[in-house]
Amino acid sequence: MGQAAPNLIRAVNDRAALQALADRGPLTRPEIGALLGLSKPTASQLLSRLQEAGLVIPEGIREGGPGRAAEVYRINPDIAHVACFDATPGMIDAVIADVTGTVKGSFCFSPPEDKSVAEALDAALEGACREAGLPRASIHSAVIGVQGALNPVTGRLGFAAHLPEWQIPAVAKTLRETLGVPVAIENDVNLVALAERAHGAARAHRNFVLLWAADGLGMALFLNGELYRGFTGGAGEIGYIPVPGAPIPQVSDRPANYGFHALAGGPAVLKLLRQHGFRGANPTAAMKAASRAWDAPATETAQRAHSAFSELASRIALGLAGVVGVIDPEVVILAGSVLSIGAEPLRALIQERLHTMTIPTPPVLLSALQGNPVLSGAINRAVHDARDNLFSVGRK
Repeated sequence: MGQAAPNLIRAVNDRAALQALADRGPLTRPEIGALLGLSKPTASQLLSRLQEAGLVIPEGIREGGPGRAAEVYRINPDIAHVACFDATPGMIDAVIADVTGTVKGSFCFSPPEDKSVAEALDAALEGACREAGLPRASIHSAVIGVQGALNPVTGRLGFAAHLPEWQIPAVAKTLRETLGVPVAIENDVNLVALAERAHGAARAHRNFVLLWAADGLGMALFLNGELYRGFTGGAGEIGYIPVPGAPIPQVSDRPANYGFHALAGGPAVLKLLRQHGFRGANPTAAMKAASRAWDAPATETAQRAHSAFSELASRIALGLAGVVGVIDPEVVILAGSVLSIGAEPLRALIQERLHTMTIPTPPVLLSALQGNPVLSGAINRAVHDARDNLFSVGRK
């Protein structure tokens, strides 16, 4: 019992030091000691333990400050690597990142139809490892973003009728056995929200909702600083909810034919824009055409763009109103190609309409993320989970 207490204190200090290095970057021994309130001998012993365990490495000498030059330490980026995937119908984007979140390699893969989900992800992982110049054995864990919600009770992927190949029992277990590492399957919009919380428009907010609008609709809920998934994992599947002006769902209907999907999903947006004279092979292309017309001189084309955006904003605000009225979030964040292309004109219209429908009047913000936000969120979660495991108080 007497020995357990000092060991626990050392383990807690080790974790705190590693977390400080992860959050702040390279630090000197005096800086770590000051941050953790440790004496010089204790800070030196701590760094020696972490260096001997391979968790930290020296990064040269820092000079120019008061006092003697001090050696700088950083987390060893090679102690673990994580695999992250954005799996969409017909395409898999994969990246390998180290434990600092730095991407080491990427691979984009369109799997043949005769490959199973597990085989396709395995091939994508192999390609990403090859591009990163890393062996498969260096991969600590994997996070997979998918257009559905994993039910923690049944182990099946729900809200994913468009992904029949994913409808297998214990899908996470199957993928874990194929990839050879622990696997987390996460809704793609939830991953976007994680990225937004880490380094996007939601950095200063603990309570927010994020609406994703592209070919489909999705939502993520952050409550009290935590991602809320719901009992079956389906929290935020806003496209399925009934809204005024949209057909009431029938059991045999496809999601795009009823509820919020039928009002503001990709096919509905494309139809609306075409009615106003803006053509495109898909909602993204049609939105680009309408957006280009928005800032044109006072012409009939610009008037049609204003009319289209106004109607679209009213539809989106209608779907948001029920959520905002119940959740009362700090902010609402708009993401996805339809909303990002609509940009500030559409954002302002949505906020204006929303504030006429609800007593809470949260600011409506555009996503601040660049690149693939699903992969950004997957990296954020995978790195967090890996650090939590590596930095755990009970590590051996």
